[in-house]
This record gives sequence, structure tokens and C-alpha cells, in this order.
Amino acid sequence: MRPAVRDVARLRWRGGARGAGGEAGRRRIPEETAVAIAYQGSTYAVMMATPGDLEDFAVGFSLTERIVADTAGIEALDIVEQDLGIELRMWLAAPDAAALADRRRHVAGPTGCGLCGIESLEEAMRSPPAVAQAMRLPPSAILAAVAALEAAQPVNHATHAVHAAGFWRPDRGLVAVREDVGRHNALDKLAGALARDGMSGAGGAVLLTSRVSIEMIQKAAAIAAPVVIAVSAPTALAVRTAEAAGITLVAVARGDGFEIFSRSDRIALEADAHVA
Repeated sequence: MRPAVRDVARLRWRGGARGAGGEAGRRRIPEETAVAIAYQGSTYAVMMATPGDLEDFAVGFSLTERIVADTAGIEALDIVEQDLGIELRMWLAAPDAAALADRRRHVAGPTGCGLCGIESLEEAMRSPPAVAQAMRLPPSAILAAVAALEAAQPVNHATHAVHAAGFWRPDRGLVAVREDVGRHNALDKLAGALARDGMSGAGGAVLLTSRVSIEMIQKAAAIAAPVVIAVSAPTALAVRTAEAAGITLVAVARGDGFEIFSRSDRIALEADAHVA
């Protein structure tokens, strides 16, 4: 399988540097590969993605795009490397295959297609499943989760050029992290990793290093995650979608604080009020 990181030659110039030729050296950068997702022998979507954790990607994409309801809907999965990219070939159980035929479309996406295989405004704006999980997190837990995610990104530490999605539980801490050049891809890979491990998103928080748009909330709702914590800001539509899904959306999360945009009842702000 192709490596997720490449070591390449580069010339570096910094202001005030002497000489016109630049400084020769090398830099580690993330790989980007065309990844085709195919069902029943036909391509459904093509994304540019980091060529790692591809089984997770295939399963997670299928779940968050509601192509299958659970992993049992995927009867077979083959990863096929070709000169131009990688194919993730899946064969679905009969009910899921029939449902897919109603919405099939070939889609060529940029890095991390956000809404793939969508043919109508109604599909793009579909209501996410409701998340009713009861949960309470103190601010210290949110800060700990963000810090844990920052320390668990080996590809980004090497390249400073990829996104990460993680899953954090109050009783276990950070249980899974996936990285990719595409933020949607990273979340799909995370969803697949949890599903393949038999773990639901209920009872924990999805962590994101990216901004939060509607499809990120839709994908989080698909795995029943009651809390989404992101280091960047959300879109207004993402906030409305989180409210509709019953998801607590925490964003602009840094080492010194965060902002709550929906369902603030799950964040126990008073729990840390008297901590020095």
C-alpha cells in the first residue's frame, strides 16, 4: 500500500537569508491519492484522500452516507491498487444494494467530498437522525480531550498538512484517531474504525481539527455521537443542524477555553467554577 507520508526535496527561503539559491533540504509531506468508492461494481464517488486506514474509510463512508445501516450491510470489501489510484470495491447485501440503486450517481470530488452521491436539495439537506444520549462533561474534560487529540496526530506532526478526527470517552479517554488530507475523510475513517471495533458513538465526543460544516454534523449524528468538539468555528447551518439533531456543538476549542453553540445542557460549566 502507498505510504501516507513522503519525504521530498525542497529549497527554503526565509526573509533576511543570504544568497539567492535558497537552502537545500527535505520535508515530509502527506500523500494524496485518488480513491474510488465502488458498490456492486460501479463507482459511486471519487475523492482525493490519504492512502491509509482505507478499510475504515470504506466502512465509515458507507455508514455516514447512509448507504448501509450497519457493517452487516457490506458483504465484501476489496482494496485494489491501480496506477492512477486505489479502488475500494464493496458488495452490499440485497436490501442496501436496492436502496443504493435509487440514488446512484458518479461523483468526482475534491479533497474530501462533503456531500457525495447527492442528486437533490432534499438529499443534501436531509434531517440527521436524532441523538438523545444523556451526557454531562465538565470544561476540564473538554480541554483534556482537545489536548489528547493534539498529541495523537503523527502524520500531522510530521507534515503540518492534514486533519484529524478523534473519539473521546469520559471513562476511557481518547480511544481512536484517524488522519487525512480531507476533513470529511478523517471523520469517515473514524466512523469506520469505531464500527469495525463494535463501538457506538454514543457516550462520547467526536473531536475535529477542522471547521464544522453541515456534513460534519450529519456524519456525527449518523454514528450517534452526542457531542462534537472542534478547534475551529462552525457554519450557521451546522449550528442549526446540531440543534435539530440534539447534538452539543463545542467549537473554537483551545487550551484556554471554548465556545458552546448548541445543547449547552451537556456541558457542566458549574463543575469547574470553583477550581483555582
